[in-house]
Amino acid sequence: MFGDGWMKNVTMADIAKRTGYSINTVSHALNDKPDISEKTKKYIIETAKSMGYIRNISASALRSGRTKTVAVIIGDISNPHFSVIIKEIESELRKYNYTAIILNTDEDEELERIAIISAIEKNVDGIIICPVQKSEKNIRFLQKSGVKFTLIGRRFQNISTPYVICDDENGGYLAASYFLSKGHKNILFINGESHVSSACERLAGVKRAFKEENVPLERLSVETVSVAEPANSEKLANIINRYSDVTAIICFSDLIGMQVCHYLRQKGVAIPQDVSVMGFDNIASRFTFPVMLSSVTSSKTTMSCHAVKNLLAMINGESCDEQIVLPTTLVLRDTTINE
Repeated sequence: MFGDGWMKNVTMADIAKRTGYSINTVSHALNDKPDISEKTKKYIIETAKSMGYIRNISASALRSGRTKTVAVIIGDISNPHFSVIIKEIESELRKYNYTAIILNTDEDEELERIAIISAIEKNVDGIIICPVQKSEKNIRFLQKSGVKFTLIGRRFQNISTPYVICDDENGGYLAASYFLSKGHKNILFINGESHVSSACERLAGVKRAFKEENVPLERLSVETVSVAEPANSEKLANIINRYSDVTAIICFSDLIGMQVCHYLRQKGVAIPQDVSVMGFDNIASRFTFPVMLSSVTSSKTTMSCHAVKNLLAMINGESCDEQIVLPTTLVLRDTTINE
């Protein structure tokens, strides 16, 4: 596992003795300093690996003032949307020799506060956070802490912070416009809670589509489900049963969309012939599901890469575009009539 000749507590002095270079040269090579040739650096690093050298993060942090760690604070790790984001963030961080510390909030404001404090106590270099948004106090606390951070997936209207989000307003607009163009006049939007910025912006986009198509908003029905419990089957069933006249359903997330499709099929409703369904997040691009759900893609890979690059730029005192809105597009599959 550790290579031939592994021994406990290998030091830079041991590596220097093995390679014939000075301890200073070994240190510079292992810390990727630019004053060492790539050939020498590669030789020293490979030798260190073969000897089983494990970098002392605490000692390195004391010298550099950096821990090379980033906290990722997310609402629900079990949600595939967030799981993909975490995976992409970790993958991007590895390119810069950073490690992620994952903290789950369950979309709870108090747990979010605890997560932020825990991250600060661990001396992370920065934080990527998808905020709970029930109030602004945790983000204002984070601002006052001085720790570099960026929001991902959500933003605040009344606080200026760095963020990377997708164009949720346009996503809602695209979904509603598509259904209206296919002749659907009675549309149900099962949305997230109003304190969540992405839910508000998606609803605004849906309403814009109705206005542009001159369809009365009375034809749009809006129901809300908790983002902490998006696939509550009993609540979704009750919602669907109240709207027997709708022919198209837009869902705040793909998790909701999958559950909606499951219940409709249990009732004998043909999808998309009787009712069309559109999700949001495009998690079907990463997972195989019984239902290939049409969805609005939210650019999770690009979003995660931008969040990491922006955060590291801020940590390093470099300039960057701190507020990024990425485009959204439709991905049409089996749950919509696509002719």
